[in-house]
Amino acid sequence: MNKPLLAALSALALAGLGAAPAVAATHADSPAPKAKKPAVTVNFAGTVSLSDCSGSVIRFPNSADSDPALVLTNGHCLETGFPDPGEVITGQSSSRTFGLLNASGSKIATLRANQVVYSTMTDTDVTIYRLSTTYAQIKSSYGISPLTMNDTHPTAGTAIKVVSGYWKTTYSCNIDGFVNQLKEGDWTWKDSIRYTSSCNTIGGTSGSPVIDTSTGKVVAVNNTGNEDGERCTVDNPCEVDANGNVTVHKGTNYAEETYGIPACFTTGNKLNLGAVGCTLPKP
Repeated sequence: MNKPLLAALSALALAGLGAAPAVAATHADSPAPKAKKPAVTVNFAGTVSLSDCSGSVIRFPNSADSDPALVLTNGHCLETGFPDPGEVITGQSSSRTFGLLNASGSKIATLRANQVVYSTMTDTDVTIYRLSTTYAQIKSSYGISPLTMNDTHPTAGTAIKVVSGYWKTTYSCNIDGFVNQLKEGDWTWKDSIRYTSSCNTIGGTSGSPVIDTSTGKVVAVNNTGNEDGERCTVDNPCEVDANGNVTVHKGTNYAEETYGIPACFTTGNKLNLGAVGCTLPKP
């Protein structure tokens, strides 16, 4: 998992922020990159820094400006610790703070949560916080709009950027493909995104939004990478295909898709796990 690690900090101290870990393996089944579409401007506006992770202020296609704003990060970034396998947390009180960034990556405000709306590390790796302010209030006070979450499945070959509010840096690559099951320690995630090698994310990038550069929309949340080439251990996820075959790609990094989340939220950004089309794990 891409939490801040001593190794990552040491690497940065020695080689600078742009230092890269081992280059990801080349995958024979990787699709050729798509023909380039006109790219939208992707910057730090709307991303946030946490005490130990990255995140973003997000809205759904049907969210209203008057709705309480939401912050997206990883399940393993939850301030009360990693959710257990099979555990789903909803409606938990929170007073966690987030540093709101502008386009250039400067912190311009501190936002505060009042609730963990949803958090799990089962099937996906996601935490969604509800803030004490609305989208309209954030826009009026700081000139920052939220990032919109796409509600359709991403496509292999898509050009993406991983935008880390913690490190105030971005990674550019493509979606290399999709992983049937990604196993790390006791946790299993489904239909994960595998990056091409240039998204060499490090500790502290956990929870970063993964943005489609042709639309500017969030398609996934960055969460992990295989650091040492170990098999299915913490910080060394392995891929399991539909036939149960396990493969390990040292240096390869991953994200969890988010397209299914909007169906689980109704008017007023309220969570409804029983809504039609909602496939998030339930408590």
